[in-house]
Amino acid sequence: MSSQSKKSPLLVSRDHKNEDTIIKVKQAVIGGDSQTLIAGPCSVESKEQLETVGSALKKAGLTVLRGGAFKPRTSPYSFQGLGEDGLKIMKDVADEMGLVTISEIMSPDQIDVASKYIDILQIGARNMQNFELLKAVGQTKKPVLLKRGLSATLEEFMLAAEYLLHHGNDQVMLIERGIRTFETATRNTLDISAVPILKQETHLPVLVDVSHSTGRKDILLPCAKAALAAGADGIMVEVHPDPKNALSDGKQQLTMDEFQAFWEGVRESGLYQ
Repeated sequence: MSSQSKKSPLLVSRDHKNEDTIIKVKQAVIGGDSQTLIAGPCSVESKEQLETVGSALKKAGLTVLRGGAFKPRTSPYSFQGLGEDGLKIMKDVADEMGLVTISEIMSPDQIDVASKYIDILQIGARNMQNFELLKAVGQTKKPVLLKRGLSATLEEFMLAAEYLLHHGNDQVMLIERGIRTFETATRNTLDISAVPILKQETHLPVLVDVSHSTGRKDILLPCAKAALAAGADGIMVEVHPDPKNALSDGKQQLTMDEFQAFWEGVRESGLYQ
């Protein structure tokens, strides 16, 4: 950590709080002695789509559904999400099936509307250092999943989380989602070393997004196993009933059959508790 941060322990640090932070949202428990698998489509597209995914999660005994309604896209011509309509769909499906929901927000003015529908707010990689957003979400006290930025160091990642805790929110989860390097074999480079370092340096739950870090369905399972073996508290993976026709990130989303095989592989590894 920087010399300035050494003057007093950071709120995210083990020096400030040694015991693990455990976040409980309805029936979901993230952190501690058990792991969590979070799954769902990149973007909410329709109620039928989300019901199909939600049913698969419920059948598998999983509790946390992800889905994007506000989408930060590289191209202004790409699908930008359904906005509040997408959040309403998520709430309807989650209430029907007893699921906990996660969805991304991109600006402070989206907090109030998202909070009406979503259980856990996500701050995405492109907004990891959106400091006004961090301050505003910190004041909500609502559980938040913070993604590592595309080119962020672990120090920068931890300091972004510090903004949330400094402004009053202690319900913070970190998620490694791959960083940008020279490698082109994967969408990003999964920094597996981030998991034990963050677990050692912070008391916050640490998860890994295997879909965005790899961008490849063929290596999701071994990367998920590696993340769990490194000590991750959870895994995030993208699932879609018809990835070929998905409105965003179709290549990296699992079909329902592929998701079932992935889930069985994770369970049979003996790494998922």
